[in-house]
Amino acid sequence: MITALDSSVIIDVLIDNTKWKDPSLRALKQARAEGQLIVSSFVLAEITPVVGQNNMPGFLKDWDLDHVGGTLQVALDAGRAFSQYLQRGGKGVRVIADFLIGAHARHHADRLLTRDAGFIRDYFKKDKIWLVQGA
Repeated sequence: MITALDSSVIIDVLIDNTKWKDPSLRALKQARAEGQLIVSSFVLAEITPVVGQNNMPGFLKDWDLDHVGGTLQVALDAGRAFSQYLQRGGKGVRVIADFLIGAHARHHADRLLTRDAGFIRDYFKKDKIWLVQGA
């Protein structure tokens, strides 16, 4: 089983988020026990302010995360979903990175581990979402 990680799950653990750290850590450990963990370039960009650019190689190794880059198909799928969002009246609450992360998981993983799945379920395959359960 390949699980793509959303940045929110990683950041919860890194910043010791009092509400989400433990549930996110449990979900990460379970996902690791079930297979490979991957992160997209978009997730790496979002976690860089917390991890630090120079620390990223060691972080990926320590967490046993594989970086899987995006593809043209991921970009086009994210663009399709973002276009639907805007056509439905989306007002920019969601940023394109959210759609890129969802599309990346759709094309490169069996599921996406996130705690912010509401909009992703609406724009991407529903059975690929694994939602971190609340504290």
